[in-house]
Amino acid sequence: MSHHPNHQEDHTPDAIRERLTKGVSQDFLKDSIFGAIDGAVTTFAVVSSVAGAGLPAGLVIILGVANLIADGFSMASGNFLGTHAENQAANRTRREEEREIEMHPDGEREEIRQIFAAKGFKGETLEQIVKVITADKQRWVDTMLQEEHGIHTAQPAAWKAATATFLAFLLVGAVPLIAYVVDLARPGVLANPFAVACVLTMVSFGIVGALKARVVGQNTFAGVVETIAVGALASGMAYGIGYLLRPFADFA
Repeated sequence: MSHHPNHQEDHTPDAIRERLTKGVSQDFLKDSIFGAIDGAVTTFAVVSSVAGAGLPAGLVIILGVANLIADGFSMASGNFLGTHAENQAANRTRREEEREIEMHPDGEREEIRQIFAAKGFKGETLEQIVKVITADKQRWVDTMLQEEHGIHTAQPAAWKAATATFLAFLLVGAVPLIAYVVDLARPGVLANPFAVACVLTMVSFGIVGALKARVVGQNTFAGVVETIAVGALASGMAYGIGYLLRPFADFA
């Protein structure tokens, strides 16, 4: 059976020790990917609805930029508040476990014993595990958080997650507007700005879908198709609504 060299290197004693010492770092790629998907879908939906209504390029840009800033900030704020709330809940649980250990050490020690007994440890091995874990309060609390509450001790930085989301939203969300900016700056250069915007956006959907598939462990082709399909559905609905409401735009 053949083995991948990189996988062998990742599992040498030194590599494993280094990886475990570093702990789990926050994966900001996930925040960026989902921010990018949301940015591309929502901005292109705005562009599609305005194009469907037959409104001028200048209005497309105004509404598109407004959507970029408002929706991007909204998504980033939601990410920040959600991550911050999770961190606060984890800190509260940590304080509660610290108090429990101080007030009821025997009971908390028995919890450790039962947790590892359920994993199959018994006899002297089990007692040695309990002794080692409960000998250090930090290790004791960390073990209780992970095993009893399912809380990882490494906390993600809320503001970094929000920043990654916002920047990705702006970067990818701006793609549908490029054609209209060119059309506004150089009228007549693009025969059909909306068609160009569609192509650029579908390409960005494909790239983001491929990255998303990598992050979540999905098949790359499936990730690309899924993301493009979602984007096409959202923009198609928006275009249809804009088209149906076109008489109101003409009236205005």
